[in-house]
Amino acid sequence: MSIRLKLLISYAAMLIVPLVLIILTALLLVFVFRGDLQNLRSLYETQVEGIDDRDYHQLINHTIAQNPSLLTNTSYLTDLSEEMKTRNQYIVVRLGGKVLFVSESVRPKADLLAALPAYHHSGFRHLQAIRSYGSEMYSISEFDFTSDHGSPGSLYVVSHIDPLVYFARRYLPILFVSFLIILILTHSLLTYYMSKGIIRPLRELRRATRQIKEGDLDFRVEVAGKDEIGQLGVAFEEMRSQLQQSIRLQLQYEENRKELVSNISHDLKTPITAIKGYVDGILDGVADSPDKMNKYIRTISNKAAEMDSLIEELFLYSKLDLKRQPFSFETIPIQAFLSDWAEELRFELEKQNILLDSELELRPEAKITADRDQLKRVLTNVIQNSVKYMDKENKRIRLHAVADNDTFKLEIEDNGPGIEPEALPFIFDRFYRAEQSRNTDTGGSGLGLAIAKQIMEGHGGDIRAESEIGQGTRVLLLLPMKKEG
Repeated sequence: MSIRLKLLISYAAMLIVPLVLIILTALLLVFVFRGDLQNLRSLYETQVEGIDDRDYHQLINHTIAQNPSLLTNTSYLTDLSEEMKTRNQYIVVRLGGKVLFVSESVRPKADLLAALPAYHHSGFRHLQAIRSYGSEMYSISEFDFTSDHGSPGSLYVVSHIDPLVYFARRYLPILFVSFLIILILTHSLLTYYMSKGIIRPLRELRRATRQIKEGDLDFRVEVAGKDEIGQLGVAFEEMRSQLQQSIRLQLQYEENRKELVSNISHDLKTPITAIKGYVDGILDGVADSPDKMNKYIRTISNKAAEMDSLIEELFLYSKLDLKRQPFSFETIPIQAFLSDWAEELRFELEKQNILLDSELELRPEAKITADRDQLKRVLTNVIQNSVKYMDKENKRIRLHAVADNDTFKLEIEDNGPGIEPEALPFIFDRFYRAEQSRNTDTGGSGLGLAIAKQIMEGHGGDIRAESEIGQGTRVLLLLPMKKEG
């Protein structure tokens, strides 16, 4: 439910509830002072004529005192009964023990007529308590008189009592206090609900804002709900979480940058030191023969080439890491691509006495989408890494490629020394090299497999490694197949 709708409902309730209670109170007062709702219609007329319940009693008393013969006049009694009927009051006249007149509405009430009190004495006045007769409630006012002929008579004013009116008259204070309490509770509950639904979440957001301002991001914004404030709370929590992750990532980048500088310094220091040493040897005249001079210069050239290769790989890795290396994607028939590459690789490996086995279980129509040059770089880096650590007399590398409708898989397996289990999870990290490999023969830049991983991820693929000490290492490359059609 939206805040706008909440406010509309709350304000409407604050308006309607008191209005309804005021109407109920007004009706209650009508019941108490006028008898029932039917009398409300004749309220104006009766006020103009100056007649109410007390006036009828005074009229009857005046008639008894001044002209009792009217109480035996059927025409007069009929007119009076019609007047009093509007107030649910009816007349019964009994003279000499016989019923002389009965208002039409109470004629069928035999139990009521039988319960009329007996004559006491002239001038006797009495109001009976409210009693139930059948399924209805009545009160009876008795007026005893003596007719002109000396016969004893009684006039009874029978008033029909509405149970609701009776209840309202009796419990008016309690009802009024109850309505007042309900009104107060209604406003209190609505105020509490509005406070809980709007003010509290806003306070929570203000507290969260203050914590972020102070640099504290280790908390959660607990604002629930499906309204605008709840959505704001969810968005605020997402912002806080992303900001926290961004800061952590920035700190990690900073740590990586420091590590990168340290590794670069370490890897560049060795060739620079060698170059400096050979240059000093030339300057100091140590290279005093053409052969020595040629050897020194050739060594300097090799070290410079080593530095150039390291810097080139570092530059490539940096662009890949920053997502700034563009890929020239094209559709590649993978079977033909691997066949050509395997032939070139076999020729190169034969020079190093390494046997290449290839099993390409691929359909000619199988295709992938990739950057041809960058994919070749991945394959070359993996092969170079395998060749670099070969220690067996009979060196062997095996290629096995398969493809299904979704994924192309290429396994590159060697029979090298294998990788320690504790080192295996880190071989695709930049500048990571097992301690045993840090030597002049196999040291390398430490970026080859890291670059391969970046390129594979840039192609939407993956690269994994499995190894067993003394048996060799298997690298698995995964790439999505191009969908037909």
